[in-house]
Amino acid sequence: MKNLIKTFTVLFCASILSYSCASKEDETTMETPKSIYELAAADSDLSSLKAAVDKAGLSATLSGSGTFTVFAPSNAAFSQFLTANGFASLNDVPNAVLKEVLLNHVLGSKVMASQVTTGYVSTLAKGSASATRNLSMFINTASGVKINGVANVTKTDIGATNGVIHKVDAVIGLPTIVTHAAANPNFTSLVAALTRADQPNFVSILGGTASSPFTVFAPTNTAFTNLLTELNLPNLAAIPGATLTEVLKYHVVAGANVASTGITDNMVVTTFQGGTFKLTTTGGVKIIDQKARTSNVIATDVQCSNGIIHVIDKVLLP
Repeated sequence: MKNLIKTFTVLFCASILSYSCASKEDETTMETPKSIYELAAADSDLSSLKAAVDKAGLSATLSGSGTFTVFAPSNAAFSQFLTANGFASLNDVPNAVLKEVLLNHVLGSKVMASQVTTGYVSTLAKGSASATRNLSMFINTASGVKINGVANVTKTDIGATNGVIHKVDAVIGLPTIVTHAAANPNFTSLVAALTRADQPNFVSILGGTASSPFTVFAPTNTAFTNLLTELNLPNLAAIPGATLTEVLKYHVVAGANVASTGITDNMVVTTFQGGTFKLTTTGGVKIIDQKARTSNVIATDVQCSNGIIHVIDKVLLP
């Protein structure tokens, strides 16, 4: 009996010792929570991002407190970005430019993959059109997750102490009017009109900074369909070239970044085409064109680097 008790005691002590050692081993192998910056620094495929963050002076921001969402480009994405923009290396990118490009990958709140929906969000970046308004980002979830029509999300929900990282396969440049028009599937008819072979180079105009900033009142695909019905035309190609040019220019205001907060009742606007239209604010923002037709502004303040877009439900006619 004494031997049995002695054996039991030895086994019990051994098990306690084994559990204690195992617990200490688990404690030593448990990963210490990391910030977004620390996670990027520890990931070999994000070494270019880490170097860019250091160069732009954003390491403290992404190491500190806060709740951020970072769409993190891979090393391959940075290589493509440098080549496409004529930079031999990261060192050749001006710091001011690099900082805004990086901030264009950052949201000011934590957004997990399950919370991502199609639509616009604001990044922490700013462009030349406005010193106070943050740039918009368009997220399309129709097939995977695509950002501004250029970057696909390849890995999600890498948790950090100050937010979350989602990896992307392209650097997300500062979006122009053209970028956002092309990225949103509700503007395919508008893009088709702007890029028709007999039109001026609207891509160059609305993608550049000459005459900018621009305020663009952008008709949806449905608006163009309704216009064709109204004019009894079979398709967009049936609109004469000169007429289409005047119509498209009539939707653009040059030299002003007019946000929704700057729209006042009975405001008269002179367009890039030379004609005018009137904005009213009673019962929502509406536009009365030179044909006395009324269009509703159905979405506002898509901020671009060179201007701003407001979405309308009817094509305006000069």
